[in-house]
Amino acid sequence: MSKVVVVTGANSGMGLASTVALAKQGAEVIMVCRHEQRGQAALAEAIRQSGSDQIRLMLCDLGKLSSIRNFAHAFKERYSRLDVLLNNAGVVMIKRQETADGFEMDLGVNHLGHFLLTNLLLDTLIASPQGRVVTVASGAYKAGNIHFDDPFLMRGFNPAKAYAQSKLANILFTKELAARLSGTNVTANCVHPGAVGTQIGVNRDTGFGKTVLAMLKPFFLTPEQGADTAVYLATAPEMERVTGQYFYKKKPQKLTAKAESKENAKRLWSWSCEQVGIEDRLSLR
Repeated sequence: MSKVVVVTGANSGMGLASTVALAKQGAEVIMVCRHEQRGQAALAEAIRQSGSDQIRLMLCDLGKLSSIRNFAHAFKERYSRLDVLLNNAGVVMIKRQETADGFEMDLGVNHLGHFLLTNLLLDTLIASPQGRVVTVASGAYKAGNIHFDDPFLMRGFNPAKAYAQSKLANILFTKELAARLSGTNVTANCVHPGAVGTQIGVNRDTGFGKTVLAMLKPFFLTPEQGADTAVYLATAPEMERVTGQYFYKKKPQKLTAKAESKENAKRLWSWSCEQVGIEDRLSLR
């Protein structure tokens, strides 16, 4: 029986590399992309690189709660179980922008979008013999704080502050999710992929950021190298019971105190439930 895997942000970079690697291992991979045209091009490329006919494209905009709900509904109509959810999509905004629902874009897409998606797909993950949630975080979390008094950075926005907050949120989310899934067959881990040369900081409309990316490319990991640990967490048999950890180069890493704060993890979870409009259940069992 093929594993069913959902990969967000699958149209380029690590998402595409992860899709190819997982498809080569025999998984049925659902590529979650925002744009039909880019998604179709990525789908064709993933099929070409992997030689697999078990790759599907489904559209979802993680910056739009209604789109996430529509995707989850469409997924459940087609699949009764989900073995791996790879929360890979990510944005870095140079200027402050808001999602369709009024969230600051970094926190809205990188954290809240994946928070809602994961919660809506939890029953299908629990239906798997061994479900796994793998979230791509970043070492940038070390520079971050959760600004509970101003989470959408209405005052004093800067790109590093916004991105670092969203990546710290990814880790706190993983920690709380793992705790709430204790006693189930679902694990939750996150990963620092390293410095990867992707299109994450490039404005697709204006091309802004391309020159800088080209200059720095020799110092970056390839998307394939960046995806390596996420794919490992998604598939390795020895990872079956490992949960609530932060990995780099396939090894669990020690986190700073702020990323281990159970109080902040619980507080972020409750706040996130309010923002995306779902019930804050004490336990997911």
